[in-house]
Amino acid sequence: MERVVGTVVRGLRCPIINEGDQIEEIVVDSVLKASETEKFAVQERDIVTLTESIVARAQGNYASVDDIAKDVSAKFGEDTIGVIFPILSRNRFSNCLTGIAKGAKKIVLMLSYPSDEVGNHLVDLDSLDEKGINPWTDVLSEDEFRTHFGFMKHTFTGVDYIEYYKSLVEAQGIECEVIFSNSPKTILDYTKSVLACDIHTRNRTKRIIKENGGSKVYGLDDILSAPVDGSGYNEEYGLLGSNKSTDEAVKLFPRDCQPVVERIQQMILEKTGKNVEVMVFGDGAFKDPVGKIWELADPVVSPAYTKGLDGRPNEIKLKYLADNNFSELKGEELQKAISEFIDNKGEDLVGAMEAQGTTPRKLTDLIGSLSDLTTGSGDKGTPIVYIQGYFDNYTK
Repeated sequence: MERVVGTVVRGLRCPIINEGDQIEEIVVDSVLKASETEKFAVQERDIVTLTESIVARAQGNYASVDDIAKDVSAKFGEDTIGVIFPILSRNRFSNCLTGIAKGAKKIVLMLSYPSDEVGNHLVDLDSLDEKGINPWTDVLSEDEFRTHFGFMKHTFTGVDYIEYYKSLVEAQGIECEVIFSNSPKTILDYTKSVLACDIHTRNRTKRIIKENGGSKVYGLDDILSAPVDGSGYNEEYGLLGSNKSTDEAVKLFPRDCQPVVERIQQMILEKTGKNVEVMVFGDGAFKDPVGKIWELADPVVSPAYTKGLDGRPNEIKLKYLADNNFSELKGEELQKAISEFIDNKGEDLVGAMEAQGTTPRKLTDLIGSLSDLTTGSGDKGTPIVYIQGYFDNYTK
C-alpha cells in the first residue's frame, strides 16, 4: 500500500524528574512504553528529543540568588556595576538581577530600546518616529524615556519592565539608575565595571567595552561558570539559559549533555536493534509574529546531539520541479520524474534553483523548534518528543 503519512511527531509523557534520577533510563523506558502502548515501531533514524530542563533537574543543576551574589561580589568588589542589555523576562532574568543586586553596591541598568535582544518591546517603532528619536544614537535617561513614552506594559505579560527591574534592585537596598542606549560604549560614561547580559551578541558587546576602556568586563556566561560553595554551574554558559526555579533559586542550563544523548542512543540500539538520533533541546529558534519575540532566550537551541543530526537539510522544492522542470508531465509520469530527480540530486544543493525556498537551517535548530512547539511551555507534561519520518522524502 502506498504510504500516505510523512513526518509524525509525538509528545511523550514521563515521570516527574527529580535530582539524582537516571535520565537515560527514564527516557528509554518512556520511548519503549509509548511504542508498545501507541502501537508504533522504533525505526532507523527516528529522533528522540528531550528538554534541557529535565536533564538539568536530574543533574541537580541549581543555584541560589546568594550564590549569584557571592560570585558577582568576588568579581566586582565595591564597584558600581553597569548591568547592560538584559532581556525583559521575569522567568529568565528576575532572579539573576536579584542576585546581581545583592552582590553590588550600586547598579546602572542600561536597557536597549525599542526592544531587547529577542524582541520584547519597551516601545514601538512608530512612537520613536513620532518623537523624532533615533535609537542608534540617542541616549535617554529614565525621566526622558517616561516623558516621551510614559509607562508601557509588555504585550503578553502586562509588566512594565523598567519599573519592575528597578524595584528588584532597590529591594536589595542599593541605588539603581536606569538609562537607555544601544551602544555598549555608553555605559563607560557611568562605570568601567560592566556585566553584559545579552545572549547572542555578548562576545561583541564585551569586546567593544574592553577596547574602549572597560576594566572589569564580564558576561552572564562568566557568572556561575564554576560552582560557588557547592552550587550548580555551567562552565560554558554560566547563567545564560537559566530559568527561575523558586523565588530564591534558578535552574541552570544543563552541563555534560553529550554523554547523555550518546547513552540513550546506545541503550535504544541495544533494546531494539535500531539506531536513532538523540538531542537535548531548549528554546526553539522561531519568531512570534504578534509579539515580535524571537523565542531563543537560551544560548543555543541544542547543547548536545548525536552525530547524525549534524548539518543542514539538502532538499528539493517539489513545486518548483512540477512547475518548471516537468511542467509538461502529469500523474504517474510526473511522480516518477520527480522521484528520479530526488534520487539523483547532488550532495550540496546550495545555489541550485531547484532548492530555492527550502530554508537550509541547521537540523538541530529546525528539530529543536519542532520539539519546542510540541512540548509547549506550560502543562502538557511531554518533555520527550519522538519524531518519525523526518529524514524521509517523496521517494520513500
